Amino acid sequence: MTKDINKSEFTEGTKLKLAIFRECFKEWYPVFLNNPYVSRLIIYDMFAGSGRDTAGNVGSPIILLQEAMGSEKQYCAQIRQNNKSVILAFNEKEESKRNELECNIKREIIQCKKACPFNDCVFDNACHYAHEDFSDLIQKESLLRTLNNAKYAKFVLLDQYGFKQINDEVFLKLINAPKTDFIFFIASSFIKRFSTLSAVTKYFRQENVSFEESNPKECHRVITNYFRSLIPANKEYYLHSFTIQKGSNYYGLIFGTNHTLGMEKFLRVCWRHDTLAGESNCNINNDFQLGELFYQLEGSNKKQDVSKELKQKILSKEITNNKEGLKYALKCGCEPKVYVDVINGLIKDKKVSIDGQFNKTAMNIHSAKLYNISVI
Repeated sequence: MTKDINKSEFTEGTKLKLAIFRECFKEWYPVFLNNPYVSRLIIYDMFAGSGRDTAGNVGSPIILLQEAMGSEKQYCAQIRQNNKSVILAFNEKEESKRNELECNIKREIIQCKKACPFNDCVFDNACHYAHEDFSDLIQKESLLRTLNNAKYAKFVLLDQYGFKQINDEVFLKLINAPKTDFIFFIASSFIKRFSTLSAVTKYFRQENVSFEESNPKECHRVITNYFRSLIPANKEYYLHSFTIQKGSNYYGLIFGTNHTLGMEKFLRVCWRHDTLAGESNCNINNDFQLGELFYQLEGSNKKQDVSKELKQKILSKEITNNKEGLKYALKCGCEPKVYVDVINGLIKDKKVSIDGQFNKTAMNIHSAKLYNISVI
């Protein structure tokens, strides 16, 4: 039987996962709320649970509702001003938990309305509930039409139990949906532990998943690379993961977006939680840390490795302009500033020159002014 995390207090690992969910959505939401080309925002929580644990800590659906309102309820006013439609769609397979969730959501809205200056609440009819098996839900024509509607912005949260629900087919549907960002949880240690059993090989082709027994903390990276291998070669798409260690097991999150801004924002969240590598709670690259003999203030193993790769690719003319360099940093899981530091050093050392208007853009790189790089 699947463990019900709502029937006990959330573990520290679960609280970290929920914190990343919150911060990720908090970064995503205002971008599309203020986008004039988006008429509707749809927020999906496909494995919603009941909304709270036994200690009263809020789960993902209430987190999404709270952030959709805003910490000062500022987004309620923006929804009215921008004439936006915001929908929160919650699915929980167990009907009893789905009913409990609806009660918890309604209580949250009632509490909010007590301090609201408006007579009507924009979220009164914004929340929708279902109790379906995800494998059936993801096949529904109505859902697929919504996912593929380019006028709608979609945030898809998939906090599955285990690993079985997000298979190759589901992943490809998500990455091909326009204006759709997703984040899902996966029990990578379970896949590693039972990698030869049919229960696992049914979902993951064994020839594309190879674990190193001596380095268990790498298992979530292996699973992320498996999904990365499914992205068509001609498709520009960004994927990043965050490993969460719980005792001897490793779980993780995988975030996907087809826009550089989406990846910038997710990486910002990850690097806040992991200043060494931006991808784990367990010092995944074995960096020396503050107080240790060989600790280096100037950078981590991850940043040094990516900087070295960038420098090599620039000097070998594989990267020929700033856009390519900035995107390469993103795809390596680093914030774009890593590229800016590298190109500044190469200019200072007189190893490259710039053709065009030089700029040090390291944020909102989709709008950066293009310049070309010439190797001296």
